[in-house]
Amino acid sequence: MNIVFENTYARLPSRFYVRQAPVAVTAPGLVKLNHSLAVELGLEPDLLSSPSGLAVLAGNSVPDGAEPLAMAYAGHQFGGFVPQLGDGRAILLGEVLDPRGERFDIQLKGSGQTPFSRAGDGRAWLGPVLREYIVSESMHGLGIPTTRSLAAVSTGEPVYRESELPGAVLTRVARSHVRIGTFEYFFAREDAEALRHLADYVIDRHYPESRLDENPCLALLRSVIARQAHLVAQWLGVGFIHGVMNTDNMSIAGETIDYGPCAFMDTYHPGTVYSSIDRNGRYAFGNQPPIAQWNLSRLAQSLLPLIDEDPDRAVDKAQAAIDDFPGIFEQARLDCFRAKLGLGKAHSGDAELVDALLRTMADASADFTNTFRALCDAAEGLNDGFCTELGNSAAASDWLGRWRERIDHEAIQPADRATQMRRVNPVVIPRNHRVAAALDTAVSGDLDPFEELLQILASPWGERPHSSVYRLPPEPHEVVHQTFCGT
Repeated sequence: MNIVFENTYARLPSRFYVRQAPVAVTAPGLVKLNHSLAVELGLEPDLLSSPSGLAVLAGNSVPDGAEPLAMAYAGHQFGGFVPQLGDGRAILLGEVLDPRGERFDIQLKGSGQTPFSRAGDGRAWLGPVLREYIVSESMHGLGIPTTRSLAAVSTGEPVYRESELPGAVLTRVARSHVRIGTFEYFFAREDAEALRHLADYVIDRHYPESRLDENPCLALLRSVIARQAHLVAQWLGVGFIHGVMNTDNMSIAGETIDYGPCAFMDTYHPGTVYSSIDRNGRYAFGNQPPIAQWNLSRLAQSLLPLIDEDPDRAVDKAQAAIDDFPGIFEQARLDCFRAKLGLGKAHSGDAELVDALLRTMADASADFTNTFRALCDAAEGLNDGFCTELGNSAAASDWLGRWRERIDHEAIQPADRATQMRRVNPVVIPRNHRVAAALDTAVSGDLDPFEELLQILASPWGERPHSSVYRLPPEPHEVVHQTFCGT
């Protein structure tokens, strides 16, 4: 394998991880290789598709320079603290540098048991592997920071959940696999030295500008807060629900990570929940911003020993940073929705205009994606589609009138406004029923629907005749009410 691997995380003290090779599988088979991502990383698709490449992607061979390990971390799961989680079914092989010199982790997910498996089998089955592939690549197509999927490999071995299922390994690419829970792990152990090592590592790799600040760790906290605020605002802009916003599922680099029971909304409502394990709606669509702030407060708590030697001063500084989250988030959300509404300049009433539309959508059980796409047509005077999405209600007509008054304050041609809006309001998203259908056939051996869905989602903004069916909301019998994590 002519791939230059390195593992800077393996240079950290040994208590940060357990050195662990992936567990070999019986009969690996390449299900899907992400050719475009391979090229972006400076890797050779033909090499990755070869027997030696397949052996690496399956975990049967470790390439030169890779130092496989399972990372240690903790996490708050549904509000309850678990002091030790760690990579129970994933192995970090190492990192590669892309042609621009940017560093990316290469991780195998579903690669066998580790000391952190907690009685789990350490394996993944094909359905959730392909689900993460679809949704993460869709997020990339939508321009939202995300981990990505380089390859899906079948193992030739069964995985047992409620039934016997085909096993698989996902090769995941990320700017980092350090999580908020990684900091919590060492804070809970009162290991100030490890916290310092971890903060230095994250600053040097992801936030080098923080090193120039008089308080680098406080600057690190503020940078992570800003990235997470913008990330969650982007989620809300496309109707995405992460489903399991535990602190061990929040990347310190500000990428969407760990696609378990995630989903995109069809019918809009802020209380929407899909995750089968989120029984009380903690991670409902509209709860994601305050949950992000709550999670970030756990990071702030973990960084207290590094922010100031005086505990009271450390708390005051960290709290001030956390208190900035709502303002940063709201500005990011308004920027996102102003663009979706075709508003170029900020006006004082914009937040209420956005919220009024969302209330009207919720009352009408309107389709989130199609409503905003229909508004693009309304920018050119074609109102019928938008009004139909909102049930031709008086509230819809009233809002449309207010919106027209607002856009009249900006001198831009209707066609130009519509064009700009179509660049931020997608035609297609990975609708749950389409994903479920593609996975059902893929698991049965027919990858054509899976491949077609990936192709459609790679270009989510443009109208294409063959993509029209992917715009359609589910029929009543197609509605997906719950999504599952697959562990």
